[in-house]
Amino acid sequence: MPHEITRLRVDRIACTGHGVCAELLPELVTLDEWGYPLVAENGVIPARLARAARRAVTGCPALALSLASGPATLRGSSEGAQIPSRAGSTRLRT
Repeated sequence: MPHEITRLRVDRIACTGHGVCAELLPELVTLDEWGYPLVAENGVIPARLARAARRAVTGCPALALSLASGPATLRGSSEGAQIPSRAGSTRLRT
């Protein structure tokens, strides 16, 4: 049975480039040359950074960050791979 992982998601449409996420979570978020967030490690949040990630989500002035939970899956095979949706549930890639 796969274990649950939590990922940090950025709504690139809602994001206005304030950079607060990079200040609150520099271990996972850097800014590109225009000041928009780049999320490391496919957004996977290590347990030690869970509190800081929640703080970054609540601190985003544009409400462009969210946390999505889903089962951990192996990389490399796209057939039947599960992809976390925006609501935190999973759907199958076809």
